[in-house]
Amino acid sequence: MPSLTINVRETLGKDAADLLGHECQTVSRSALHLPGPDLVDRVYAATDRKPTVLRNIQTILNTGRLAGTGFVSILPVDQGVEHSAGASFAPNPEYFDPGNICKLALEGGCNAVASTFGVLGAVARQYAHRVPFLVKFNHNELLTFPNKHDQTLYGTITQCFEMGAVAVGATIYFGSEQSTRQIQEVSEMFHHAHELGMATVLWCYTRNDAFKVNGVDYHASADLTGQANHLGATIQADIIKQKLPTNNGGYKALNSGDSSYGKFRKEVYTKLSGSDENGKGGHPIDLCRYQVVNNYMGRVPLINSGGESKGASDLADAVRTAVINKRAGGMGLISGRKAFQRPMKDGVSLLHAIQDVYLDDSVTVA
Repeated sequence: MPSLTINVRETLGKDAADLLGHECQTVSRSALHLPGPDLVDRVYAATDRKPTVLRNIQTILNTGRLAGTGFVSILPVDQGVEHSAGASFAPNPEYFDPGNICKLALEGGCNAVASTFGVLGAVARQYAHRVPFLVKFNHNELLTFPNKHDQTLYGTITQCFEMGAVAVGATIYFGSEQSTRQIQEVSEMFHHAHELGMATVLWCYTRNDAFKVNGVDYHASADLTGQANHLGATIQADIIKQKLPTNNGGYKALNSGDSSYGKFRKEVYTKLSGSDENGKGGHPIDLCRYQVVNNYMGRVPLINSGGESKGASDLADAVRTAVINKRAGGMGLISGRKAFQRPMKDGVSLLHAIQDVYLDDSVTVA
């Protein structure tokens, strides 16, 4: 096993006792299908996926510093389209060059690199055999005026296959006006990817202005993101990417006053996610556990996003997110901006720190 580069407890600081000592009182870890060295044999092999899909999932799991653990650390750099290239790469212009993106994934010990058709296609013959490619095939862009939020297709599954990708990725904005079309498009593309032997990864994001109620933003609430995950599992994502929950009670808030939305029960909060009957409170690990539960009790592994770069606190924030994900029963982190919006050496160190959480046997499932 690779040597650890950080002390997880020291990096967590004052939060160490709470995050490392917490035990879930909601859904027991014994009910979950957890990541491990035998993940493909134990979980994926029971599905209807073709042997080539299983092989490509195993390829991802056999790559990088986390090889052989069942956990993943993925570098995503699709922000050149999603957030505009200038705004994303201004802190570190070397990442305008797709070769440096792949180099960061390699030196950072990542299991895979996730990016656009253009980025990965530009260096496919140089890097596709060195680090697993995860091609993101749909995007939102911020050049249309006024800005809009809609994931549209940028290429075909055949293109992904021909550039040597082992997996494809997509985003659905669940809850948006365009979500029905996006669900149909992505479902069809995922089916084609499975036919060609590639794994599928779904960014299950919520998006609707109505999800902000009385000044509180519920886009990353455990209950709404959990249901988004469940829809993602329904269209046969092999791995689901989700933001770490920041609160709970989205359904409750959207059903306040004369408003009526969806279906929910108070037990979602009191029994399944450790909150009160109004969705208030809840330990971060319990809230993330609810996301894992919605992923078919972990049969579809959960990776959480690392979030935007905030500067000096990035490493500690990333380690905290990784601890919550691992202890909740998750599969790993997909962290981009915290890594590439700093000098490459520092980005490599941050990626290694994230991986150390999953290599540290003292960080156990809660």
